[in-house]
Amino acid sequence: MQGLRMSTVEKNDLAVAIRTVGEELTAAEKGQGSTAFEVLVEGTPRALHPILRDEVYRLAVEALRNAFQHAAAQSIEVEIHYDEKNFRIRIRDDGKGIDPEILRGEGREGHYGLAGMQERAKLVGGKLKIWTEMDSGTEVELIIPASRAYEKSTRRFWRFGERSATETDVKETIERE
Repeated sequence: MQGLRMSTVEKNDLAVAIRTVGEELTAAEKGQGSTAFEVLVEGTPRALHPILRDEVYRLAVEALRNAFQHAAAQSIEVEIHYDEKNFRIRIRDDGKGIDPEILRGEGREGHYGLAGMQERAKLVGGKLKIWTEMDSGTEVELIIPASRAYEKSTRRFWRFGERSATETDVKETIERE
């Protein structure tokens, strides 16, 4: 699994990386009644900052593991949404929900998944929301402002042998000419 993560997340294809994990978790539960799994992407995918991307991936994997292992869900869906204001990822299932006592605390004793997701969300400057209702499922949503989430172009160009310029500088120069 580590090799797959390296090849997909490092290439900045979050949807493929998450789909791969979900398919592996689905395959691992064969014989227990198969869970429907789907990844949806809304908006135009944009490159995420590498460290942020890795933290989002880890948070999503933890939410998926929780859903597959504990929810007894018939369906699990991941929605990745890119827009100009925010990056959002939402993992939802139609399972048995999370006991409210577990959510009020920091999870079950000896289990660090919920606390870890909260820490990762804080680390990347995002907001983590967890909605759950007994016998109606769980939804984990991470929202990160676009200014923090998306990688800005840092490619350098040479302009007339003078100094290096960013892609924006070159575009401005071309527009003026």
